[in-house]
Amino acid sequence: MDNQSLPQFTPLILGSDINAYGFARSFYEITHQPVQAYAEEALAPTKYSKIIDLHLQAGFKEDPGFMTKMRELMRQYADHLEPVILLAMGDGYAELIAKHKAELAQVFICPYVDYDLLRKLNNKESFYEICQQYELPHPKTKIITKEMYLTQTDLEVPFAFPVALKPTNSVEWLSIRFEGRKKAFTIHSLAEYQDIVAKIYDHGYTSDLILQEFIPGDDSHMRVVNAYVDQYHHVKMMCLGHPLLEDPTPQSIGNYVAILPEYNQKLYDRLQRFLEEINYTGFANFDMKYDDRDQEFKLFEINLRQGRSSFYVTLNGYNLAQMVVEDYVTQTLDPAPTIYGNKNKAQHQLWLGVPAGVFKKYALENKYKEYALELLRQDRYGTTVFFKGDLSFKRWLLMNYMFYRYHGRFRRYFAENKGQDL
Repeated sequence: MDNQSLPQFTPLILGSDINAYGFARSFYEITHQPVQAYAEEALAPTKYSKIIDLHLQAGFKEDPGFMTKMRELMRQYADHLEPVILLAMGDGYAELIAKHKAELAQVFICPYVDYDLLRKLNNKESFYEICQQYELPHPKTKIITKEMYLTQTDLEVPFAFPVALKPTNSVEWLSIRFEGRKKAFTIHSLAEYQDIVAKIYDHGYTSDLILQEFIPGDDSHMRVVNAYVDQYHHVKMMCLGHPLLEDPTPQSIGNYVAILPEYNQKLYDRLQRFLEEINYTGFANFDMKYDDRDQEFKLFEINLRQGRSSFYVTLNGYNLAQMVVEDYVTQTLDPAPTIYGNKNKAQHQLWLGVPAGVFKKYALENKYKEYALELLRQDRYGTTVFFKGDLSFKRWLLMNYMFYRYHGRFRRYFAENKGQDL
């Protein structure tokens, strides 16, 4: 796309985390203009930035505060000549956009599925039922309900320990707080299982829990796919990432901090068929783990947005923001061939969310790490937050501090969580 002849458009992004910065950077690469962002609180990745203008609004993460502000923005942009693209950076914002899509779409471009489909895919219980229907491999699963806990019935564990336990409702889980809370748990005994279930429900969680067999293997068994599906429900881009290291901090378990680009057409074909058969729209992010026992990728979840580490896609040459622009602004995406990312190894770039030294010390020694180290030696790597065009002294200092803290996190938590991340 020729930037000089690019039609004008206005992106609005919801959130202030690393995902928000990555998407703002993707837009900045094609427009060289700062992006407007709205959030309830300012987080470190977007502070002191010249490529993102962050507006804070109390109560913005939920209704009615969300729609109060959005209706104000709808009035502001009602007569806007340029298309206005609305994008969510987190699960909560994606759910709110889908919930109010009929109203928001009167003013904004909203590349999201309808609310009914979002609820089915966001809820891990119904997602696994859909996986079963479309023959997508996933871990063996049992549903635990609050009623089962209150009545102490049918709480048996049908799988050998260790087992995995996680909430079905990722949005509700964001508001639950207790000591030892994690995004997901790896449990090694019946007593530990009973204790964690009790803490979860005693601290206000009401939705179901997913109890699963544990898929053996370290961080390097994980895979992540980011995809874009156009307004006509055609998959136009798929990019596979091979995580080699995850954040061991309890509240951040499952967050990738090193991703190697990878290509797998068989996996692409399977996920493309699924997305197109369910009439999906917009960004999708799949988390999965390779199971050595049957050589299958087992799906854990789908996020109805790009992943928090999705800048690895733009880094490897497939600009995420450009997908939306070509779909809704220039209308050139649908006729174009589908992109199946990372086939050309000469273009591979390693994505890092931690200092290179942390990756070198803690990533498991294997052929994938050797390839990643070779990319490092060739200076073929990048991060989301260190952008040469946006490094004022304050931002440079804050980003270095943010990265430096990972040394302490890994020293404290890595040993106890090694090989246990979901």
